[in-house]
Amino acid sequence: MSQPPSPGLPGEPKPVTVHIEKWRAALPPDAWPDGFPEVGSVWRRDVFTVAEAWRAAEASPRQLLSAVLMWGYGAIGYGPWRTVRSLEGDPDGKRLAHALEGLRALAPDEDALRTAYRRLRDPKESRLPRLGPAFFTKLLYFAGYRRGAPGRQPLILDSVVRRRLPVDAGVRRESGWVSEEWLAYLGWAADQAHRRGIEPDEVEMALFHDRWD
Repeated sequence: MSQPPSPGLPGEPKPVTVHIEKWRAALPPDAWPDGFPEVGSVWRRDVFTVAEAWRAAEASPRQLLSAVLMWGYGAIGYGPWRTVRSLEGDPDGKRLAHALEGLRALAPDEDALRTAYRRLRDPKESRLPRLGPAFFTKLLYFAGYRRGAPGRQPLILDSVVRRRLPVDAGVRRESGWVSEEWLAYLGWAADQAHRRGIEPDEVEMALFHDRWD
């Protein structure tokens, strides 16, 4: 008997475990993403569904951030607390909307990616409490990734991926998570993906799961 197809994306080995009831109790009602899974297994496709609703103005930036961070933190116990602190820093979603406005385009270009990254780092622009680059690149990934599009795509750059990148990716371990290094990593991943005939986020997933060779 054939097995049903996996809901995971190519390169995604398993879903993230999320204690939904804890997140439900912690998050403000307006920040809960409509249609988000009510069970404990969350795939990347579930978060991309919220991102698509955000691009269509059917979900708020706060709902998108919640979906991203539920997936990003998974079962980590302090995840709901940190997410609520981030949401409290942007109660009307205007700072997030300002950061992400350039990623609504059909194919965000390098300038749009750079601008979004810099705004999320800048306290005078869109920086939020408890939301550093390791997690806001998750937000940029889901908001701006366009599957099948050529060129650089926004990707997650957290501490796990960072320490497994080769030197030629252009990211130094001791640097301050600057935008130009993130963009260098995106360029490297795009080149690797093109050579292997895969999506750029498959490169990120392979690095994260220590399957890159």
